[in-house]
Amino acid sequence: MAACAGSTARAPSAPRRSPLVHAAGRFAAATRASGGALRLAEFPFLTQMSVRLDPKGPAADAVGLSLGLQLPVEPNTVVHGGELAALWLGPDEWLVVGPPASRHDLEVRLRAAVGAGEGAGEAGGTVVDVSAQRTTLLVAGPRSRDLLAHGCSLDLHPRSFGADRCAQTTLARAQVVLVARDPHKPGYWVLVRSSFAGYLADWLLDAAAEYTAR
Repeated sequence: MAACAGSTARAPSAPRRSPLVHAAGRFAAATRASGGALRLAEFPFLTQMSVRLDPKGPAADAVGLSLGLQLPVEPNTVVHGGELAALWLGPDEWLVVGPPASRHDLEVRLRAAVGAGEGAGEAGGTVVDVSAQRTTLLVAGPRSRDLLAHGCSLDLHPRSFGADRCAQTTLARAQVVLVARDPHKPGYWVLVRSSFAGYLADWLLDAAAEYTAR
């Protein structure tokens, strides 16, 4: 039967593949072999929104009301609210991170909030979906700080880089955003560009061999 004029067939969308889907088994094996010293995993497809605005303007207040959390103004800190986290990246720049399913809703809410701030008389404010730029690695466990210290020059001792701290830094020469996670158990998020994710995964697994060798 001929197709109706003007109709178009839409091909089914391909399933999303994380940058490190091939490393999941190796992460799990290293975690088991460490005997509880380490936990390595990928958190794929987290929603990540870049927000830039004047922290003293009405758009910042509108964003805070929309998210249920205030954007942090202290350098290199993280504020949590429900399933969301806001990371300070610069005096007028933040990264808002949420679950994968929140991507569309979070972008709509942020854009509406920034628009409300601009309507109050403040110029400027941008929201950019950067979810596809990075993936997130979990490095946790009692030896996680020792593992990261092999390739990161930051002082990761809890006195200097405790829970709810973040930093743009390098790990094994790869640019990352490092986030200290749990105040009670050692653990970090490592946000890395998708194009460097495979390299960094290999480096972490190689460095972890010290703690997984039987």
